[in-house]
Amino acid sequence: MGHSNKVYIAIIGDIKRSREIEDRKYTQELLMRTLDDINRKYDMGIAAKFTITLGDEFQGLLNGSGSILAITSEIERRMFPERIRFGIGIGRIFTAINPEKAIGADGPVYYEARKAIEYIKRAESRKGAGITDTRVQVEGDEQMIVELINASLALATVIKCAWSRGQREAIWSMLEQPDTQTEVAKRLGISQPTLQKALAAGEYYTYVEAIRIIEEALGYIEVKNA
Repeated sequence: MGHSNKVYIAIIGDIKRSREIEDRKYTQELLMRTLDDINRKYDMGIAAKFTITLGDEFQGLLNGSGSILAITSEIERRMFPERIRFGIGIGRIFTAINPEKAIGADGPVYYEARKAIEYIKRAESRKGAGITDTRVQVEGDEQMIVELINASLALATVIKCAWSRGQREAIWSMLEQPDTQTEVAKRLGISQPTLQKALAAGEYYTYVEAIRIIEEALGYIEVKNA
């Protein structure tokens, strides 16, 4: 059965510089556990479960755009200090989908995700190219919005790369469980003013607003292409 009219979202991820990792077995097991947890937690939005396709590469297929950045952010946090690239494709599927693993299906959604991750790899080796760890490619004619999304994702990457350890812990704790600052500070064993200072220094409010706008834009593209 074909799925030519429905729009899906494919995420292809891989671990940067995976050949340089000392304990590759541990990293692979951590990735497997992380993807298992993602498959359970976001089950309702997943069309085909996240699966390791090569040693350091994995992919999943989503029904809609609602969980994209929540999923990539959670994988990123769980796999740290290893850094992950994410290629996100929005488009159609032409073949049957196996809901148990995101392997074997074919269509523009995967071509676009592959183009996105290959773009990141090329940019990393090119002098004068911007730094990013997440890129979106879309089948269709919403390319101007896509470029704005990708510019915003690149700026979000720049913010993340500047975080100190303390800022990262504070910001990730806020993102994981968006409690009050008092509760998050208690969880981290610091005072609320110290937390507030770390959030401000790490550009937390700018980062969160950028992610919110990116999510809205992704939803808009999905609706336009449906």
